[in-house]
Amino acid sequence: NSKREIKMRKLDSTKVRPLKSEQLLHIQDHDFALRPGFGGSPIPVGIDVQVESIDSISEVDMDFTMTLYLRHYWKDERLSFRSNKNKSMTFDGRLIKKIWVPDVFFVHSKRSFIHDTTVENIMLRVYPDGNVLFSLRITVSAMCFMDFSRFPLDTQNCSLELESYAYNEDDLMLYWKQGNKSLSTDEHISLSQFFIEEFSASSGLAYYSSTGWYNRLFINFALRRHIFFFLLQSYFPAMLMVMLSWVSFWIDRRAVPARVSLGITTVLTMSTIMTGVSASMPQVSYIKAVDVYLWTSFLFVFLSVIEYAAVNYLTTIEERKQLKKRGKASGTYSIDAVQAMAFDGCFHDTDVDMDLPAFSDRCEENESPAHAASISNVDTTRLKRKRSLKGNVGRIILQNNHVIDTYSRIIFPSVYILFNFFYWGLYI
Repeated sequence: NSKREIKMRKLDSTKVRPLKSEQLLHIQDHDFALRPGFGGSPIPVGIDVQVESIDSISEVDMDFTMTLYLRHYWKDERLSFRSNKNKSMTFDGRLIKKIWVPDVFFVHSKRSFIHDTTVENIMLRVYPDGNVLFSLRITVSAMCFMDFSRFPLDTQNCSLELESYAYNEDDLMLYWKQGNKSLSTDEHISLSQFFIEEFSASSGLAYYSSTGWYNRLFINFALRRHIFFFLLQSYFPAMLMVMLSWVSFWIDRRAVPARVSLGITTVLTMSTIMTGVSASMPQVSYIKAVDVYLWTSFLFVFLSVIEYAAVNYLTTIEERKQLKKRGKASGTYSIDAVQAMAFDGCFHDTDVDMDLPAFSDRCEENESPAHAASISNVDTTRLKRKRSLKGNVGRIILQNNHVIDTYSRIIFPSVYILFNFFYWGLYI
């Protein structure tokens, strides 16, 4: 039986190899719960990072997700071994649990994980003199404190911070292995909403009142937002709605249904655009650049509605005064076709004498026989309708403009153009 057990052990390579590596590294002879050089000067741990991708940037959650290769370099003389060819030995993640490794963590991290397909993406390389390379492939989501006061014309500066959790500067010294060259990125990194303007590495110190000072490393990157998407989705539609509201100034002031419906439609469309932009943004307590533009555009649309309310009110007062001056003893008033629009919203192409109470009830197509009989020369009016519509519409609109409409055609576009020059000059 003893001979058979010895033979089985020799054939079982999975048990033999770890025993040989542990014996070669003298793992059983040392207490790896203690850091190298325990009780002496702090152990230097070099770091270098290769950024594989920036997976996402979330404005609502104010965070970013990054996948990177994190590599540690330090020297542990307890792991030194003899090698005739001076070659290093490479191990996977199973040896990590048996030796000392730096306890680096990501400050302000929300969630992170080490990739484990098909096995854990961990590599440990030990050199004969005790130098160690420890590499991980990690995806980490961390906070990014964003300022949206210039959104969507903004540039965001984010950073990923690395620090030792247990060892302060008296025990462990983190540093970039090769300075700024310690941070490298994939050439094909791109984002849908941002240009990546800069990647840089820096270092500093962090103080905690209960444990002291810690070395901290920073991976800094600047992101500039693509503006073209927001031009198509927010700015251009807002401009078009403002210009559409100006059409009201060219419509006859007595065409109440046309001007009111146009004003209400543009107001509701602007409200929809503003709601869509706000839904994709965090509920911040300050005004963003896009808010300034959309609210100003909304104000122009709203003022165009108020402008017609003033025009209609003043027109009604003027027509009442004219009716009183032109009144007859019989109680019948002579009202021209354009003035008649103010009462029924229908177009009349010639001057007609009509009974005011009956006229205010219906349009021409719904007139009662009694009302039709009260209109003089009605047959002549119908025969001339087609010719008068062609020749008199332009004259009617030009002759019956209110002075407020005339000034609005100049003032509204001029002020809006000045606002656009000031806005784009300030934020770009």
